[in-house]
Amino acid sequence: MAGTYNIAASEVIDETIVTRSRFICYLRPCTSQEAAKAFIRELQQLHPQANHHCYAFVFGAPDDSQSYGFSDDGEPTGTAGKPMLAVLQGGGIGQICAVVVRYFGGTKLGTGGLQRAYGNSVRQALALMQTEVKVPKVTKALACQYGQVDDILHLLAQVKGEVTGQQYSEQVNLTLAIPEAELALFQQHLSTLSSGQLTLISVDH
Repeated sequence: MAGTYNIAASEVIDETIVTRSRFICYLRPCTSQEAAKAFIRELQQLHPQANHHCYAFVFGAPDDSQSYGFSDDGEPTGTAGKPMLAVLQGGGIGQICAVVVRYFGGTKLGTGGLQRAYGNSVRQALALMQTEVKVPKVTKALACQYGQVDDILHLLAQVKGEVTGQQYSEQVNLTLAIPEAELALFQQHLSTLSSGQLTLISVDH
């Protein structure tokens, strides 16, 4: 999935009252399903008396259909988790978890009222969220001679890549994270630098 996107870069707590019900929205950066579930458990322990702990999360890119989850936690189906997820995805923000803790105020809101209340709770909190730009990177391995390392690091800096691992033996084995959009350019420069001798190797995850 090429292209940059915004990710959550701060935590937010924002409360709204709708017909005497309290809706407290918590936002947190989140990079895995496990991190999202841990955050949800934390808030269930923090608010044991709350009626509902509804959530939605996207731990990858905002349009990645493989990296999201949501729950209505006892509210009528489709009235909480889905509207919350729609706001997150509509905001174009990835790597984020939203949990809305609800204390029931005694007046039922109906399905439309619940959808609006949960969606607006997340929307208001998102307006307070700090974001940063995520640049998708690919991981590659590269074996080179000691004398080539400085030139390679210079090329890497030009494409805003980084070294994520290194081993020194008879030669130098580097693990590189290179922005997806710059990969072809980096390979081209690498080939020019080494007269075609240096090539990037795919890394199996």
